[in-house]
Amino acid sequence: MLLQTVVVIVVVLVLVLILALAVLASMLRKVGPNQALIRYGFGGTRIFQGEGALVFPMVHSARELSLELMSFDVAPQQDMYTTQGVAVNVEAVTQLKVKSDPESILTAAEQFLSKAPDAREGLIRLVMEGHLRGIVGQLTVEQIVKQPEMVADKLRATTAEDLAKMGLEIISFTIREVRDRNQYIENMGKPDIARIRREADIAAAEAERDTAIRRADTMREASVARAMADQERVIAETASATRQAEAQRDLELKRADYTRSVQTQKAQADKAYDIQANIMQQQVMAAQVQIEQVQKAEQVKVQEAEILRREKELIATVLRPAEIERQRIQTLAEAERQRLGLEATGRAEAARQQGLAQAEVIKATGEAEAEVIQIKGAAEAKAMNQKADAYRGYTQAAILDRMVSAIPDMVRAAAEPLTKVDTITVVSTDGHGGTGADRVTTDVAKIVAQAPAMLEALTGLKLGDMLARLTPPATETVGGTNGVDRAIGQQKDGSER
Repeated sequence: MLLQTVVVIVVVLVLVLILALAVLASMLRKVGPNQALIRYGFGGTRIFQGEGALVFPMVHSARELSLELMSFDVAPQQDMYTTQGVAVNVEAVTQLKVKSDPESILTAAEQFLSKAPDAREGLIRLVMEGHLRGIVGQLTVEQIVKQPEMVADKLRATTAEDLAKMGLEIISFTIREVRDRNQYIENMGKPDIARIRREADIAAAEAERDTAIRRADTMREASVARAMADQERVIAETASATRQAEAQRDLELKRADYTRSVQTQKAQADKAYDIQANIMQQQVMAAQVQIEQVQKAEQVKVQEAEILRREKELIATVLRPAEIERQRIQTLAEAERQRLGLEATGRAEAARQQGLAQAEVIKATGEAEAEVIQIKGAAEAKAMNQKADAYRGYTQAAILDRMVSAIPDMVRAAAEPLTKVDTITVVSTDGHGGTGADRVTTDVAKIVAQAPAMLEALTGLKLGDMLARLTPPATETVGGTNGVDRAIGQQKDGSER
């Protein structure tokens, strides 16, 4: 029995405890961090944020105030006029909230605790639109459009005090759109658009220019690289051609050295042969001259007196032509030597293009020929001098001998035209006897008889006087007769011829 009573008491106590807990639970009000619990009544007004509080019935009353962000549009229905007098319509959006400090929460509770959200937003919008209208009236359209942040800063600064009296603060204010009915904003952007287009065109042109410059630089670098490659190729080809030319040159030089040695030896042999031949010829001529000198010396002894008389005449008629002939031979020899020198120089110049070796050979040959000709000319000049000296020693007998020796040549020259006649027709008109052939013979005899007279007319010497002077006395018949007989014999021989 006692046990049952204890159980009943425990059950009753539990039920009472549960009931008490349920009552307490029904009186407990909890709010989150985005809300504030305003409890008013016994004990005054208290604010609970993010916590719970007991609200006793009939003692306390409590309301919740949202601390969340409020966002709504600020778009006045009427146009607002700027400082320029331009009517614009500004649409903006703003975000506000109740401040988190107890004083601001309490102020907001005083202002909006019993109002609905729409009514609360209407009140706040009226305040925002009034301040926005005042700010727009102080600005230009360009400032509003181009500096929206400046408009937002001005709006926050001007509305901060009024909103603070409501326990509110502006989190953000953003101008969403600015319109006007006169297309002022649209036209305002055209200069900028034109400028931007111009700058874009300029930038495009500069980009094209830079591209063209870069392309030209690239092409130039490619051309330079190509030219360098071609230059290296040409240098390589030139080096190869140079090596080939050097090899060919070495071959030609060796061939020229061989040819030069052969030509030099040949020229030396030919020169030695010519020199030896000229020496022998000089010796022969010297021997002949010595023989003639001996003969003339004997004649000089016999005709010494006649030499003195005829010396000047011989100088005028014989020595001067001999001297002129000697000078002519020397001049011809000198001209021949110069011609051969010029030919050797020309050959040397031509041979210089073909190789220095061949030029030396030609030059050596030319010098050898020039030396041979010079020696030959000197020999001929010496012979002419000796001949002139011999002429100076001519006696009257020698002169007579030369004159008589010239008669056959004169007769031969006079009769030479008859040798070229095939047929002779002789017409005799005189009354003398004889045939035509006798007449021809008589004419030829007259021509022969006229030869001494012609010779006397040319030389001015009388053959009869010379023969008379050369007639020796009785004691000198042998010596003198030899010259006269030889002259007469030569004259006879010429007549017979």
